[in-house]
Amino acid sequence: MEVLHSTIIGGGQPLLILHGYFGMSDNWKSLGNQFASTFEVHLIDQRNHGRSFHSDEFDYELLVEDLHYYVEQHHLQNVILLGHSMGGKVVMQFAVTYPDLVDKLIVADISPKYYKPHHEYILAALNSVNFTLHNTRKKVEEVLKMDIKEQGIIQFLLKNVYWESKEKLAYRFNLQSLTENNSEIGAALPSFTHFDGETLFLSGENSNYITKEDIPLISAHFSNSQIVTVKNAGHWLHAENSVQFYNEVVSFLS
Repeated sequence: MEVLHSTIIGGGQPLLILHGYFGMSDNWKSLGNQFASTFEVHLIDQRNHGRSFHSDEFDYELLVEDLHYYVEQHHLQNVILLGHSMGGKVVMQFAVTYPDLVDKLIVADISPKYYKPHHEYILAALNSVNFTLHNTRKKVEEVLKMDIKEQGIIQFLLKNVYWESKEKLAYRFNLQSLTENNSEIGAALPSFTHFDGETLFLSGENSNYITKEDIPLISAHFSNSQIVTVKNAGHWLHAENSVQFYNEVVSFLS
């Protein structure tokens, strides 16, 4: 079994940060550096993302086992987990599966419920790129713009485009596996699972990922939880209002 790629900074109690779908650990570099003044921060690339291994198989049980193997290999205990979106689903499932390893849990803009697949247009755009023809970042951006209208999402996706060789660009994520397993991303946390450790849910004020209707479900799985709204932020709340995001996390952990 391969160990997930990570960047480890700082010292103290381990704080493991998991990115969302199409993301990577680099997205968390600036916040990670801030947290590293107090914690040993692990910025982790999940399978099929960033610099971690590629695999045809992709679902939350596997992502949880990847993280468990990572924790074992690094001899970590009493960990704090912070996950955004897909990463939030992973840390929730990890906490209910391995509660003895988790001190506190932070879930950014995702709830335990089932979400209908809604990334098809992004996958279609990504699959429209032919790196043989589209051999500059500018050309890749032009192709993505045909299907994706949100400039922020385009810039976020372009962070995954890198020079695989001197002549050829490629994606860091495993697009084929993500396309084939897209239906897995919205999976609900398994029923009747429970974590009674301290848990913070952070919800973007302009995001519809966590709604009032989700509160009973969140409480059923996480009885010792609170939900805090991050102002003037959508789903990418950690980037859109990093100051409040950082302050809420630090005050929850102190």
